[in-house]
Amino acid sequence: MEFDFTFYAVAIPAAFIAGVAKGGFGGGAAFVATAILALVIPPALALGIMLPLLMVVDLATLRPFWKQWDLDAAKALIIGGLPGILLGTALYQIANADVLRVLIGVISVLFVVFQVARGRDWIRVSERPLSKRVGLFAGMVTGFTSFVSHAGGPPAAMYLLSKGLGKTTYQATAVLAFWAINAMKAVPYAFLGVFTWETFKADLIMVAPALIGCAVGVYAHRAMPERLFFLVTYVLLLGAGFKLIFDGLT
Repeated sequence: MEFDFTFYAVAIPAAFIAGVAKGGFGGGAAFVATAILALVIPPALALGIMLPLLMVVDLATLRPFWKQWDLDAAKALIIGGLPGILLGTALYQIANADVLRVLIGVISVLFVVFQVARGRDWIRVSERPLSKRVGLFAGMVTGFTSFVSHAGGPPAAMYLLSKGLGKTTYQATAVLAFWAINAMKAVPYAFLGVFTWETFKADLIMVAPALIGCAVGVYAHRAMPERLFFLVTYVLLLGAGFKLIFDGLT
């Protein structure tokens, strides 16, 4: 499949937003790029395009947050993520494009619902640190949702927020955990044929805006109100999510 001007008009801003999210806001909203791309190309292609970009941004964000993470919390998510990735691999082999569209759409909408509910205290995170066993389960859910849509943010957030981490420690821990989970996903993605020569060429064009977004995100982490950034991404996610659900069902 050859990507045209319309694709890049959508993909380049999406890559920039993903970079900002990964660089400065815990990475949870980075999958908005996948949801947006899935509106204009098959979902499998969207997943294949975004994973290398997310991995490059992961590497770029490791340095500014180096060793500022909670290693035990990150390890629980990473170890738990492996069986979740295996479950995602099994589902991918039997799901068609419409199933993936609905999954990505539902996850997009639920992500926004979760974040709004948490912000309004409708969902309360445990005031006591959740156990490592819960962290492993959160990692499994993170691995699964990350595999099928690059959206592992909410389950990881529930666990990390219970740890009472500071803003920067939280960000650093999320960066480390998703760097490892994304690296693990690359192996089954390659065997499943998610990566193609066309996705590679698209990545070459999109990597610059993604890295620029990452640099902006690192700066915005300290200077930009989180509420403004997330307001934009939530609107995008809701719009893309409902459209994907509609397309997948019809």
